[in-house]
Amino acid sequence: MTTLAPPPAPAREDGAPHRAGPPAARGLAARTRRLLTGAPDDPRWARPALWAILVLATALYAWNLTSVTGNSFYNAAVYSGTKSWKAFFFGALDAGSFITVDKPPFALWVMGLSARVFGYGTWQLALPMVAAGVGSVALLHRMVKRDFGPVAATVAALALTLTPITVAITRDTNPDPVLVLLMLLGAAALLKAVRTGKTAPLVWSGVAIGFAFNTKMMQAYVVLPAFFLVYLWAARAPLGRRIRNLAAGTLALVVSSAWWMVVVDLIPASSRPYIGGSTDNTVWDLVVGYNGLGRIFGASSSAGSQGNGASFGGEAGLYRMFNETMGGQISWLIPFAAVALIGGLVLRGRAPRTDARRAALLLWGGWFVLHYLTFSLAEGTFHPYYVTAMAPGIAALAGIGAVMLFRAFREGSAARWGWVLPAAVAASTVWAVVLLQRVSGSGTAYTVAEVVAGVAGAAAVIGLLVGRFARRRRLTVVAALAAVVALLAGPAAYAVSAAASTPNGTNPTAGPTTGGGMGGTGGGAGGQRPGGEAPTGTGTGTGDGQQPGQPPSGGAGPSSGTEAGSTGETGSTGESGSTDESGSTAGAGSPGGSTGGGMGAGTGGGSQVSSAMITYLKKHQDGATWLVAVTTDQTAASVILESGEPVISMGGWSGTDEAMTLAKLKSLVKAGKLHYVVVGDSGRSSASSEITAWVKKHGTAVSDYSGLYRLDASDAG
Repeated sequence: MTTLAPPPAPAREDGAPHRAGPPAARGLAARTRRLLTGAPDDPRWARPALWAILVLATALYAWNLTSVTGNSFYNAAVYSGTKSWKAFFFGALDAGSFITVDKPPFALWVMGLSARVFGYGTWQLALPMVAAGVGSVALLHRMVKRDFGPVAATVAALALTLTPITVAITRDTNPDPVLVLLMLLGAAALLKAVRTGKTAPLVWSGVAIGFAFNTKMMQAYVVLPAFFLVYLWAARAPLGRRIRNLAAGTLALVVSSAWWMVVVDLIPASSRPYIGGSTDNTVWDLVVGYNGLGRIFGASSSAGSQGNGASFGGEAGLYRMFNETMGGQISWLIPFAAVALIGGLVLRGRAPRTDARRAALLLWGGWFVLHYLTFSLAEGTFHPYYVTAMAPGIAALAGIGAVMLFRAFREGSAARWGWVLPAAVAASTVWAVVLLQRVSGSGTAYTVAEVVAGVAGAAAVIGLLVGRFARRRRLTVVAALAAVVALLAGPAAYAVSAAASTPNGTNPTAGPTTGGGMGGTGGGAGGQRPGGEAPTGTGTGTGDGQQPGQPPSGGAGPSSGTEAGSTGETGSTGESGSTDESGSTAGAGSPGGSTGGGMGAGTGGGSQVSSAMITYLKKHQDGATWLVAVTTDQTAASVILESGEPVISMGGWSGTDEAMTLAKLKSLVKAGKLHYVVVGDSGRSSASSEITAWVKKHGTAVSDYSGLYRLDASDAG
């Protein structure tokens, strides 16, 4: 009787054979042990290295988290959601649910649940972002390890952890870390669907991207062309089944993306908040306009927000990711990632259609290329922190390329592979030195990083070449480790600076100021102005020395503290104060200072809404639902955070939304829901001009506070 021998164990991409492990252990203790020590066939160093990286990521993202002020625009919406489930569901800026923020609410829900469990405070809001950032690192490691082994996974996880803009944005309350985690979950499910050919993982992939859509709308869809093409090409199923499965996944994507939008738009406008950022009070208009095509082509549904992306990230063009604003945030490993993508696809060129490694390469390459082109060429509003979404693609390609190119370099029969890896390391090292030379005068850390990158890079290239042609295998391994040091020294310096400083909640960046548009980047100083002055933006400031995010003395709401000075999605503050997404000045930042537009001078930036005025308004609120009506979201958010009371933003982000009409204002005044309005001398639209004129004619000016008017039911007629 002939006994068939078992097939040989497949080799991992790093060249080490898979070792047969013991029978599957059962029970909680065994699962816990495997979580701590890794799979039986992993090298002994693999799981400790992962835990070390996760500890590093947690330290970078959560260091001194109580000092993080976050984005006051989103903070105010989260606070309002803790006071009203209606405001929570709609993502309303105020607890009275007059107007929503200009984003869908999923990230607000995540932060809001944290605040309801742990109490309101900016660290409670930032905690889910830290968890999302660390979770993204762990998930990327798992995904890369599945196809390319622990070495590639370790390099990829470390590269993502040290991506400067990722460190900066994870220490904030913008929704981007949640977006990235959901997109990675979608990618993980897609790759599982490719390997198995089954429908269920593809459906879950669509659901994950749908939730990502409800975090930042159209930005979540940037990766979809790569998802569709990779599955259609590489999935283990006949073509007909692949098409049917894609149809099921697409249906799941549409449902999970559109459900909130459909529900909101079906609710009568009189029973829900106005949709901030829209022109017709619908979420659909927000999706295709302000948060959709407007971001790409510069047109926007919000007047005053057209084509000003260069104010924050530099001029649109293929060089944008390498300019003085963006280079230090994301571009360190782009040269190596590009070489890795091309080289990896060449190396897998003759693999079967269903080859899992090539499918993963196509996915990560598509992730990288699609984001690069979208962010580089976008002519609409563009902020540096958007590019954290492309970091997983770059990091994955760096890890995969490190293993595939090294193996080809060491074992490839073709002479050309003896030059590809050294050339990739050399190009990336030179670029790292260029980036560090731009800021070498900004601190010792950057000078040291420049020296380390240059020396380690040179040693790596020389060691690789000598080791290859002199057949010194151990030398090539040491040279490869030196290459990792060379390529990550610069990002590490920027990442540490971001972790050690108080971030600018409105436009967080890492590293020192390098210019580039309105207010520069300013990450290294925590978004401070030159000379160390903290940005004041549009804030009111409490002046009571309380910590940001803590309840004011005797009040129910959070004190804005220094964070009241920050605005929503803005550029970094410069000498003239913070700027809104349109690039216009939102306020000089001190009480009584000059302000931006809106319904008139003094209301756009909120400089006239002083702490003294807020105290007066709370004393004379007289049972009204809203404390006061102001022109813009920035002003309303600051007052909400200081007073703890609902505040109406009549004009949305830029003061041009038609959220408030004269008829609506009269009805609120007549019902006793609103008594005070802050107006100026002119308006940005016919509706705001009409409201200003009516308030001045029928209201009673409060003499102690310029622009403040009292209105009672009798005034509404």
